[in-house]
Amino acid sequence: MDVAPENASIAAVLNDSAVYFDGSSSRRHVVRLELKDRLEIKQGEAVLATWPFSDIRRADGAAGVLRLSCLAAPELARLEIRDDKLAAQLISGCTHLDDNAPGRHGVGAIVGWSLAAAASIIAVVLFGLPLAADRLAPLVPDALERRIGDATEGQIRIVFGSRVCRNAAGQAAFNKLVGTIIEASEVATPIKTAVLATPIPNAFALPGGKVYLFSGLLARAHDPDEIAGVLAHEFGHLNNRDNMRNLIYSGGTSFLIGLLFGDVTGSGALIFASRSLITASYSREAEASADAFAIDVMHRLGRPTKPMGELIFRVTGKEGDKSLSFLANHPLTEDRLKRMSEENRAPSGPPLLTAEEWASLKAICNAGG
Repeated sequence: MDVAPENASIAAVLNDSAVYFDGSSSRRHVVRLELKDRLEIKQGEAVLATWPFSDIRRADGAAGVLRLSCLAAPELARLEIRDDKLAAQLISGCTHLDDNAPGRHGVGAIVGWSLAAAASIIAVVLFGLPLAADRLAPLVPDALERRIGDATEGQIRIVFGSRVCRNAAGQAAFNKLVGTIIEASEVATPIKTAVLATPIPNAFALPGGKVYLFSGLLARAHDPDEIAGVLAHEFGHLNNRDNMRNLIYSGGTSFLIGLLFGDVTGSGALIFASRSLITASYSREAEASADAFAIDVMHRLGRPTKPMGELIFRVTGKEGDKSLSFLANHPLTEDRLKRMSEENRAPSGPPLLTAEEWASLKAICNAGG
């Protein structure tokens, strides 16, 4: 027999010692094996297959069965050996038998590729998604953005209450204030505004040009300049299409982080925390830009910018000593107040509302009209 040196010790003819499946049919072949310079699989005098020893790999099999496949054979071809002695002979001659088995080179490759995939996802989240969101947001049709805003509005009203304040005198004062700010801001998007009766001190903008002021924030305000600054800030979000941009960015971030960690039971908190960490700085940039927009509007109106910062500080309190304050979506209150104080100018324009109009606006959620 012509046998390769590394396999000389296993040269043999073993009759009816194995079961062979050719991979193209389900037929079971009882075969004999000839171990020469390669493994010959025979049935009678017919050679059914020849497998180079270097291409033979271990395949999953039942306990007590050595199941083999071959890189050079059809993908589903299998050889099953139940004789322990023959199995030991083959194992000794097949130097690459376990190359594809976990625990050898496979684990390192899996870990390496997993780390590379994780790094790629993180890079896309940090650099690719912000760029994509910036480019895609202006391309979203106005009609689609309004539909998104309508859907979001329904959820907001469920959470915070659906009662819109409609006191006639208060509504007239509110319309005057909003109209003055819109004219100074030169926002092209049609804006719909309202005051919602809820004690939460907040205001927000929705896609499609919807801005809501909560009565809780109105109650904490001392003068029209404070509310005007807040409304101008929300108009800045609309002008910059921050809501649409953040929707694209947050949706993409959640998907990729879910892909990275696996959306399995118990992973929701991890995904939410990870997304919050990554999106915090992006949101802070949007908030800083909206603050700059509000400052510019107040300058055009000849009104001070400091009152807006004072209202925010009055509502949120000091944040600099809070743990994990860097995770806040907004810039720190102290930083915002400092910026608005530095940009503050003495009033050069007329008051935005008369004292009577301001009192009516403060009472906009009262019954009667």
